[in-house]
Amino acid sequence: MSIIPGYSIRNMSRNEIGLAIEWAAAEGWNPGLEDAECFYRADPEGFLVGLKDGEPVACISVVRYGGSFGFLGFYIVKPKYRGRGLGLELWKAGLQRLDGRVVGLDGVVAQQDNYRKSGFALAYRNIRYMGVSCSSRDNIHEAVPLSSIPFEEVAAFDQAFFPDDRRAFLHCWISREGSRAFGIRQNGTLSGYGLIRPCRTGYKIGPLFADRPELAETLFSTLESSVPEASPIFLDIPEVNPAALELVQRHEMSVVFETARMYKGAAPQLPVERIFGVTTFELG
Repeated sequence: MSIIPGYSIRNMSRNEIGLAIEWAAAEGWNPGLEDAECFYRADPEGFLVGLKDGEPVACISVVRYGGSFGFLGFYIVKPKYRGRGLGLELWKAGLQRLDGRVVGLDGVVAQQDNYRKSGFALAYRNIRYMGVSCSSRDNIHEAVPLSSIPFEEVAAFDQAFFPDDRRAFLHCWISREGSRAFGIRQNGTLSGYGLIRPCRTGYKIGPLFADRPELAETLFSTLESSVPEASPIFLDIPEVNPAALELVQRHEMSVVFETARMYKGAAPQLPVERIFGVTTFELG
């Protein structure tokens, strides 16, 4: 029950998730063209909408992973409805859904102080870099289409990079028709994988996970070579990984955006030295 007259909060339907993505695009977040289905599969009840007199005016995603972790994103209020407390009430409802879990988010600069008031603490910055794709690379033969690797092997490798079970999301994420995903196997085991997907502008790489920097370089080169030459490409890296910074500098990429990776509760101990590209700012 809302304390604001005419305001109500409920779960988004599958079709309404597209509305959240449209709002995100209007904010300049450059979402992927096929993100909605995978976001929904991650947690069909993980998206909330606030309605004022029946009109959708605010949204938030509060996706549950496994039994211990949640990720908050898509926290947006339509511009003309800001400053009325609608977003705050939706925020509280979202956090209530994730009560008892460690909660992560990627906070934009303007909201980070507000997140701290709700108990979130900074872990590190994630930085979005932009460059231009190049089709001619020498070392791409080492990578193979990820579809040639059993999903169970991919999921087992991915688990080291995420705090809890995201198999439902991952299965969808790596199988979208418009995306390209590649992996590297060494000594019979998966040592790295990455994905590039079409976005409103250009293409975005994420995730990019690798056991060693040279494997990340190979995957990056393979991914950028799989899209039309001279296309804008984006990569979101954890600033605390020096090898990731070296990678974007080698490819002459420039900073366009930053977020604060923040957690409410004990921050997961992730292998950031092997994270060269964040999967998505919206869902972790």
